[in-house]
Amino acid sequence: MYTSHEDIGYDFEDDPKDKKTLKPHPDIDGGWAWMMVLSSFFVHILIMGSQMALGILNVEWLEEFHQSRGLTAWVSSLSMGITLIVGPFIGLFINTCGCRRTAIIGGLVNSLGWVLSAYAANVHYLFITFGVTAGFGSGMAYLPAVVMVGRYFQKRRALAQGLSTTGTGFGTFLMTVLLKYLCAEYGWRNAMFIQGAVSLNLCVCGALMRPLAPQKEGQDAVGRDPQALPAHAATAECAKSRGPRGRAAETEDTRAREEEAVGDLAAPAGPEKAGRAKDMCAFRLLKTVSQLTLRVRKGFWDWYAGYFGAASLFTNRMFVAFIFWALFAYSSFVIPFIHLPEIVNLYNLSEQNDVFPLTSIIAIVHIFGKVILGIVADLPCISVWNVFLMANFTLVLSIFILPLMHTYASLAVVCALIGFSSGYFSLMPVVTEDLVGIEHLANAYGIIICANGISALLGPPFAGHTSGLE
Repeated sequence: MYTSHEDIGYDFEDDPKDKKTLKPHPDIDGGWAWMMVLSSFFVHILIMGSQMALGILNVEWLEEFHQSRGLTAWVSSLSMGITLIVGPFIGLFINTCGCRRTAIIGGLVNSLGWVLSAYAANVHYLFITFGVTAGFGSGMAYLPAVVMVGRYFQKRRALAQGLSTTGTGFGTFLMTVLLKYLCAEYGWRNAMFIQGAVSLNLCVCGALMRPLAPQKEGQDAVGRDPQALPAHAATAECAKSRGPRGRAAETEDTRAREEEAVGDLAAPAGPEKAGRAKDMCAFRLLKTVSQLTLRVRKGFWDWYAGYFGAASLFTNRMFVAFIFWALFAYSSFVIPFIHLPEIVNLYNLSEQNDVFPLTSIIAIVHIFGKVILGIVADLPCISVWNVFLMANFTLVLSIFILPLMHTYASLAVVCALIGFSSGYFSLMPVVTEDLVGIEHLANAYGIIICANGISALLGPPFAGHTSGLE
């Protein structure tokens, strides 16, 4: 029912006798594949990094609109939640338009959301322009960035996903500095204008998402199929193979065609030809509309079958269990950021924390954790699932013992463990692909990040209500 990850980047021969022979694509695990990592890296900087730095704008909105902290905080929460929750619907766009077009459109929508938010008259206006519009655009650019890295890598999938997702950590630092500077120099409204222009770079990242072209046996050095050569080139090849007589006959045929073409050009353009030209334009337009309609219908039915058809993803019990895990996974990463300020104040560690914040320890070690866990998971003697589960267990254990630590040094050690083990989030696309195959990765990972989005929305309030530190 599902395609194994071992088939990624390989094409079957056209001849039924050779169907067992697989050919590796030249761009798999190398070549343009690293451009996919670079593109996804910048997508994470521009989307996830910007969202992690929204606290800067949140302060500006509180001063501008004089609303409650809870209501104002919903703007950034809504943007982050929608970016993830719309994942299943973005799968429909990918099935219909492809990853490249989806990401480019997402960049335009995200930029539009930033620019429209600069005209906000109240917080409720920001719910629509920033929370919904910018959030939806972010989702359209984010999912293709993850899917394309999965399509271009097989042997180094975990490392590639780890490197690309480190953009979140780098983006958090870069975007925080950028938004602080822009708000201080130009005000928050102009800062959102400029950030909207910066977000247009998502379109550039989308343009780099070149789809993998199937490479078949018999292609020439530049990847062209000799059977698909232009007619005049094919005729020339035949003439060369026939010798001097063939070349002479070819020369006569060429002259005859040229004279006929000149005669057509010299003929006056009468009403009949004008009518034919109009008919041809109408025919081409009709053909384009028909092809577009067929593509949309095929994309919709592929998307529908993936969720509700006989080959539905929900018939895979392991994947369904993975969805339930994803509903709680993101909360485990958010909880330390909520409780750490309380712990620091409770044990009078503010002075030491101001020198080097514990949350910064988590963020910095998190970057290294993604890369190191990716390298380890790609080792042939180690299963990616073992790395994934062990890191998950370490994260949960670290969160449980976090409130028991009373000194800055012990808290720093636990925070380092939390940052390193939470690097397993970069392995989520890899294990998702192992469960459902590369063909269903877009739809399946859309569901997973949707579950993460729900967890991101509900996790912070849940952690606040269940806190036992007061």
